[in-house]
Amino acid sequence: PPAGGPKGDAKGEYFAFLGRISPEKGIERAIRIAAACNTRLKVAAKVDKADAEYFKASVEPLLANAHVEFIGEINDAQKPEFLGNAKATIFAIDWPEPFGLVMIESMACGTPVIAFNCGSVPEVMEDGVTGFVVNNIDQAVKAVGKIHTLDRAKVRATFDRRFTSRRMAQD
Repeated sequence: PPAGGPKGDAKGEYFAFLGRISPEKGIERAIRIAAACNTRLKVAAKVDKADAEYFKASVEPLLANAHVEFIGEINDAQKPEFLGNAKATIFAIDWPEPFGLVMIESMACGTPVIAFNCGSVPEVMEDGVTGFVVNNIDQAVKAVGKIHTLDRAKVRATFDRRFTSRRMAQD
């Protein structure tokens, strides 16, 4: 995960979606959330060969929406600015995610996460501190309305307390 704190300016003019395009990662949900919030969604994600058909049939048509910007895969050096400038990261998974590195990468940048309550999400997220844990799209949209109540410095401090490489190695 990024070290040294947020790299972006935290203007919060868009939502971030980071990862890979596949049905269980929730890109379609993220697009619906952004549309309901009238907020731009920037998608930094790769499309594996195994998911190319899903992307072409189900996701590509949604990318034509004016509020969606598909960036494609980004490298580790680009992540701090991408995540740090986002209003929030949308982590709309629909499977038992074993950890969810995207959540802590976002927290390392001080950016809150709106995450669906699956897999490791309740263990990684501190609801109301590092973002919001939600059960459906309607709750996610409501959570967006509360993002401004979160302190981005506390989001980063929580990352430092719980998820730095040193901390995890010591535990």
